[in-house]
Amino acid sequence: MTNAAVLKRSLPARRLVGLIAALVALSALALPALAAARPTATRLPKPAVLTFKVAKVGQPGNHAVAIVPFTSALYSNCSEAPANPTAPGTKLPDPCQEVGSVGYEYGIGEGEVTVEQYVAFLNTVDPFGRNQMNLYSPNESGTAWPRFGEIDYSGLARAGKHYTAAAPEWNDKPYGFANFLRAARFDNSVANGKILSKTESTLGSGNDEYKYVTYKVLLSRKTGTGMYDMHKRAPVRTSESGFVIPSQNEWIKAAYFDRTGGGTYSYWWYPTNVGSPFFEGGSPTQVTLNPANGDVTNAGGGATVANFHAEGQEAPFWCPSNQTLEACETVNPLHLPPNAYKKAFQGSLNTVGQAATYGPWGTLEQGGNAVEWTDTITPAPFGAKGHRVWRRLHGGVPNAPKYQLWLSAVGLQPQNNEFFVATYPWLGFRIGVIGSALNGQG
Repeated sequence: MTNAAVLKRSLPARRLVGLIAALVALSALALPALAAARPTATRLPKPAVLTFKVAKVGQPGNHAVAIVPFTSALYSNCSEAPANPTAPGTKLPDPCQEVGSVGYEYGIGEGEVTVEQYVAFLNTVDPFGRNQMNLYSPNESGTAWPRFGEIDYSGLARAGKHYTAAAPEWNDKPYGFANFLRAARFDNSVANGKILSKTESTLGSGNDEYKYVTYKVLLSRKTGTGMYDMHKRAPVRTSESGFVIPSQNEWIKAAYFDRTGGGTYSYWWYPTNVGSPFFEGGSPTQVTLNPANGDVTNAGGGATVANFHAEGQEAPFWCPSNQTLEACETVNPLHLPPNAYKKAFQGSLNTVGQAATYGPWGTLEQGGNAVEWTDTITPAPFGAKGHRVWRRLHGGVPNAPKYQLWLSAVGLQPQNNEFFVATYPWLGFRIGVIGSALNGQG
């Protein structure tokens, strides 16, 4: 092929120049529109600001008390306990523990972490709703679980708005789908955050005077490290000062240790009063709930009340306002038939703090409502082997009898039991404070 042949198939030079000029003109007209259409970087919403009120727990170095788990006795030390205790109804060992002694002053949340606070945390640390840290489960939605689902998720929402309370009434209830790893990441977000204000207050007087510190904290998006290193198989505290998930001893002392020497070896049986497992007059009364919103309706009047399932009574119950009673009584993610579902899932969480019965240091609802995680690692039950990390929990739930409110009710669970989180809607936690974060500047 010759050059002449190629030229014959080429556009005339004048026409080519004209086309180029036209394209340049069109491009000039189009540039402003393209610039306007170019996507801009998504702006992250500001991190949430949360408020935590903690009760100050004093008398450092208090003595411990000895217990055999889930038995109705207290001992001054384990040498007084049965020599070879076994788990009730079994021949499996369940050794004595000495609990409740803490060698320093500390703070513990007046109440449990609420759904509103956990939603704010989710939208802060997972603003794009990707759930890469497994801080949320589908079973937590009101659609999946009309009666117990606390938090809805929307993939189409804008940044920082993917998570919302499943109904308005859930905002002031305890977050109930926590495993320890979720609680620890929440705590890291608080521990890595900025304390905006810190205010001390008191309630009552004399032996009934309670001291509090209220913190306003700008949350951090950083959850992998902080008080707990989440890259570790078994995260433990990394600092002697800051926000924590309370330990078993911190939790027990706040709930049961009587600074005036009352009770048994200076310990109460229930977080509500000195009580006794042997006499009905010393135990708390079951709460009654407004069926429309979960508010407590029988607090005050001289009675100590707690959210548990008393023998011979209907368990506390309410149904969210955007659900039907039929849905609350029948629809569940486990696909249980109505009768089996009603039997297995009877008690509802109440509005945080409304039982209004104070513990010996001014906390609310360490007995009943959600059972609560501690950061104390414990051996697997009955000598079981495996790679799971087990931690202690306390507090009882609205689905269980009052013995779960006893001091000796030192339950345990794997820190990351996916099945339990998806099927047990009463797992909560509260925040604690140690070291200079309580009494110093930060």
